[in-house]
Amino acid sequence: MTLRLRLTLVAAAVVAIVVAAASLTVYFLVRHDLRSQVDKSLKSHAAVVIRDPRDALRGAGFGEYSGDNIALLLQTGDVVPGSRAIPIDNRIRSVARNNETAPYFIRDVTINGNHWREIVAPLSNPLGAVVIVRYLGDVDHELSRLRLILILVSLGGIAAAALAGALVSRTTLAPVRRLTAAAERITETGDPRERVESSGGGELARLGTAFNTMLGALEESIETQRRFVADASHELRTPLTSLQTNIEVLQQQERLDPEQRARLFADLEREAHEMAALITGLLELARGDAALERTEVHVDELVESAVDRARARFPKVHFNAHVETVVVEGTPARLERAIWNLLENAGKWTPAGSSVEVTLSQNELRVRDHGPGIAVEDREHVFDRFYRSATARSLPGSGLGLAIVRDVAEAHGGSVSAEDAPGGGAVLRLRFAAS
Repeated sequence: MTLRLRLTLVAAAVVAIVVAAASLTVYFLVRHDLRSQVDKSLKSHAAVVIRDPRDALRGAGFGEYSGDNIALLLQTGDVVPGSRAIPIDNRIRSVARNNETAPYFIRDVTINGNHWREIVAPLSNPLGAVVIVRYLGDVDHELSRLRLILILVSLGGIAAAALAGALVSRTTLAPVRRLTAAAERITETGDPRERVESSGGGELARLGTAFNTMLGALEESIETQRRFVADASHELRTPLTSLQTNIEVLQQQERLDPEQRARLFADLEREAHEMAALITGLLELARGDAALERTEVHVDELVESAVDRARARFPKVHFNAHVETVVVEGTPARLERAIWNLLENAGKWTPAGSSVEVTLSQNELRVRDHGPGIAVEDREHVFDRFYRSATARSLPGSGLGLAIVRDVAEAHGGSVSAEDAPGGGAVLRLRFAAS
C-alpha cells in the first residue's frame, strides 16, 4: 500500500468516524425530542382522562388528542364498554387491580403490525386503569427520513474527505516523488549531479535540501576518489617504470661490471622503499579514521616519542622540545603518524647543524624548522595530496606526508596550517579539538 493511499484512507477514516459520531448524536437527540413530545402529550391526555374518565372516553376522538385510542378497565380487569380495541395484558390488569398504589408506565407496543406508544395510568374506584395509545407512524417516518439524510451526508462527507485527502497527499508528497525519481535516476545512471527542487521551509523542503546536500557530498566524494585513483596511478607509474627498467637491465647482468650492478641494486632498494612508503601513505589516506576506535590519548607522550625517533632518524639536526600535558579523544596510531610526518618534514628541510623547535601547549603542536621556508605560491598547496614543490622534487618522498597530517587533523576535529617563521624557515601548526 502506497503512502499516498494510506494518507487518503486515514483522512477518510477520520472523517467517517467524526461524521458517524455527529450523525448518531443528531439522530438520537431528534429521536429523543420527538418521543419526549409524544410522551408529554400522552401524559397530558391521561391527566384529562383521570379527571373525568366517562367524558374523556366519549370525547377521545376530538381536539389535540384526536389520534389517540382509549380503553378503560375495571378493577376486575374487564374492559369498559365503548373502549377501543386495545390489547390488554397482565401488566395492564395489575395496574387496574392495584390502582391505589400502582404507578403509571409508558411503553412501545405493536398492534396489528403497527408501531404505537402506550401509556397506562391507574384510576379511582370503581374504575381501575386507563390505557391510551398513539400511532407512531409519522414519528417513525420522520426518523427514517432523518436517517437517510444523515447517511447521505455521511457518505458525501467521507467521499469529500477521501478526495481532499488524495489531493492533499498528492500535493504534499510531490517532493517525495521527485526525490524518489531522482534516486532512481541516480541508481540507473550512477551520476550524482542530479538535483531536486527544494523551496519553502517545511519538513519536505528540508528533506529536499538535505537530499541535495547529500548528493553534493556524494559527488564530491566520487570526484575525490577519481582524482585520488588518477593521482595514485600517476605516482605509482614512475617508480614502477624505473623498477621495470632496472630489472630489465639486470637481466643482462653478464654485461655489467660489479660497480654497475651495485648501483642498480641500490637503485632497486631505494625505489622499493619509495614504493612501500607511497603505498603506505595511500592506504593511510584511503582508510581514514572511520573504522578505528577512539580513546583518551596523551599527545605529549606521542610527541616525546616522535622527537626521540626524529633525533635517531636525523642525527645531524638538533630537535629541541618543549612539551606540556595535552589530552585529546582520538586514535593513537593516526595521531602518532601525523606528529611524525611533521617532524620528518622539518628534519628533511633543516640543514645539518641547525635545529627544529617542537612546542606542544594549549592543544596545539608547533614545529618550527630552519629550512628555506615555504614559497608563497606553494603555501596553499603544501597539504594537498601528491603535491611537491619545485624544490622538493629533488628530495625523496611521495607528497603524501602533510596530506596525511591534514586528514588526521580534520578527522579529529582539528586543523593544520603552514606559515613562514621569523628569521627564515617555516612553522607548521597542528591544532587539536578541545576534549
